[in-house]
Amino acid sequence: MKAKSLRVVAWEATKACRFKCIHCRAEAQINPDPNQLSTEEALEMVEEITSFSKPLLIVTGGDPLLREDVFKIVEYASLKGLDVAMALSGSKLTSSVVGRMKKAGVRTVSISIDGHNAEVHDRFRGVTGAFDEALKATRAVKDCGLDLQINTTISKYNVNFLDEIRSLVLSLGASSWDLFMLIPTGKGRIEMEVEPKEYEKVMSFIYELSRILSMNVKMTCTPHYVRFVIEKESGEGNLRIKDFVEAARMRGARGCMAGNGYCFISHIGEVYGCGFLPISAGSIREKPLKEIYEGSMLFEKLRDRSFLKGKCGLCRFKAVCGGCRARAYGVFGDLFQQEPYCFY
Repeated sequence: MKAKSLRVVAWEATKACRFKCIHCRAEAQINPDPNQLSTEEALEMVEEITSFSKPLLIVTGGDPLLREDVFKIVEYASLKGLDVAMALSGSKLTSSVVGRMKKAGVRTVSISIDGHNAEVHDRFRGVTGAFDEALKATRAVKDCGLDLQINTTISKYNVNFLDEIRSLVLSLGASSWDLFMLIPTGKGRIEMEVEPKEYEKVMSFIYELSRILSMNVKMTCTPHYVRFVIEKESGEGNLRIKDFVEAARMRGARGCMAGNGYCFISHIGEVYGCGFLPISAGSIREKPLKEIYEGSMLFEKLRDRSFLKGKCGLCRFKAVCGGCRARAYGVFGDLFQQEPYCFY
């Protein structure tokens, strides 16, 4: 199946991080991997991306600020015409560092806040004082005039504090709030997940917020939120799904993009459908990114919804949802199995 144009590339600049998050996808470590992409390889990666697409480039980690050459690479990406965002841990982010980010061409900074207070957030991050550092980081981003996005990973540890976290996010002046439903990969475990019925409550909460807030509110790693929004927008009666897809996007809902409009490049150059799906489609050290993205067997299968199994394979929403392939893999060991936390 033909690939959609590449709209988003997330690059794991390094696995190094000062935090010890209990749900960390990357299983981050304090020191960088000596085999991570060199400066020259990272610049070549930017060249490959821009040779066939102009996606949003999200520089993530670990903590990308622990990579000494990160500003050089970001500046080059900006000069090549890419919009650049940085996803940060929030550790030791000062106004001077944010100023360097802005000068290099970063437009948006996302900071992870997983609790409404230090007790909840610091438990997630595994480091005392992480909550206070995150709050200081958000102020530094706002003071420098960059767009601030707050990322929150939802699990059984904080699902009962969504309204309190919402209040905090609004008080910080964020332009967007992105809620990630936990995926059992890396350090994340199935027992950290909320129940399917709680997923529905979270989706209902976010849907109602999207109708009243001027701040952009969206959900990531919850492709079945598309189904939820379409049902709400259509009045839950007989519907033509395609008539409501754009409305769903406006509410911050999108189906699984793994390998189809989105890809993730690891710190050593392995290319994945997303950062939560630990099956490589190839390495940019061995093949051009365009060849991997457009022609790898893994990505071709991810783009073909006929491979879906179980209720996802039968669902009338599969073309616009697709279920989370990473969550299916994490729970069943089969990336084409049904989305295990969809209540539909």
